[in-house]
Amino acid sequence: MECLEFDCSDLFLDGDAIDFPLEIHLESNSSAGAKAAPDHRRHAQLHRSKAPDPPPLPGTSYDAWRISRKAKACRRVPEGVVDSWDRLFLQGYQSDLRVWTDDDTEILSHSCVLGVKSPVLRAMLEEAKLKDGFRCIRISGAPSEAVCVFIRFLYSSRFEQEQMKKHVLHLLVLSHVFSVPSLKTVCIDQLERNFLAPDNVVDMLQLARLCDAPRLSLVCTRMIIGDFKTISLTDGWKVMRRVNPTMEQELLESLVETDTKRQERAKRMEEKKVYLQLHEAMEALVHICRDGCRTIGPRDQALKGSLAAACKFPACKGIELLVRHFSTCRVRVPGGCANCKRMWQLLELHSRMCFIPDTCKVPLCRHFKEKMRNLGRKEETKWNLLVCKVLESRGTMAFMPERRKKLSILTPAGSCHVAPLVGPI
Repeated sequence: MECLEFDCSDLFLDGDAIDFPLEIHLESNSSAGAKAAPDHRRHAQLHRSKAPDPPPLPGTSYDAWRISRKAKACRRVPEGVVDSWDRLFLQGYQSDLRVWTDDDTEILSHSCVLGVKSPVLRAMLEEAKLKDGFRCIRISGAPSEAVCVFIRFLYSSRFEQEQMKKHVLHLLVLSHVFSVPSLKTVCIDQLERNFLAPDNVVDMLQLARLCDAPRLSLVCTRMIIGDFKTISLTDGWKVMRRVNPTMEQELLESLVETDTKRQERAKRMEEKKVYLQLHEAMEALVHICRDGCRTIGPRDQALKGSLAAACKFPACKGIELLVRHFSTCRVRVPGGCANCKRMWQLLELHSRMCFIPDTCKVPLCRHFKEKMRNLGRKEETKWNLLVCKVLESRGTMAFMPERRKKLSILTPAGSCHVAPLVGPI
């Protein structure tokens, strides 16, 4: 009896000094004051119309969801049909194909089913010769039980869980060799959930690359990078270093790249935290100079006392200390006092974020607006980048289209990082 053989065993391998006083009222002895709760206006109730509701527009998302759900229900195969296909394989009724394995086990099946499910098997069947009314093909490199599970899956897409766990590696190779994507997906899912471990992940990675399974390859690579110290001591890693040094180099490069990205992400988070603190400092500065807080505020405002309700601005206490120092410091020039220098920078940053300099109550706002006209392009770009970062830290850039347009013009191409000019408050 002549059989067509196919072997898959080979696959198992600086500012200016200002001399005029600040118009800030500082209270030395805080007084208690009760803060009245603000009255909220009630929204007027909408009158309901007596007219009936209009019909829904055609092509709404709900209609699309309902049609999609109905289509999925229509595509569902009834259980009885699957049972019939399963019995057809198990009983071998009217079979016309004999599949032989390495241990000469004969598996009766139907050539039309196998040819429809696998283009590779179809090509083998077209070359196979008839003998006694049966076509014969041979599948080598896998146990007969694994081949039986493979052919049964072609009929009904069913399998026993115990058999899958036992032969999942052989089934993955068979699904790749005979081009059965549905079985490959099942095998990859089983390997990810039940089979991967530090002592075999290197072997799984090599098998995933041989079988063209990018998802399994990605899962294995992430597992190796996440537990590199443990996995690099396993026997699989030692064998891979000797047999496939190129893969070792790729994994080491991926490890370095992952560490670099992790450090860059931590750096960006830290910078974003600083920019967020600057944004809160700008809010607290406007709050103090316009509305006043418990012990500090404008001269024409009645202070609320230290026993009032807690301030909702988290940076208010730090700004209050800076303003008190700035108003009493005798040096008060950039470079002469670190605290005064920081306050100067905060005032200049506010002026660049302020759109109402004529009515703004923050000191020196108009002064810095006029100073901006004499700055060079490099200094102007640096400040605008800082403003951009501060506004983006709270997602406020979308509400300021004019500022965003101006910053996009002044920001040079490729500039995506700027160091904050002032430290956290």
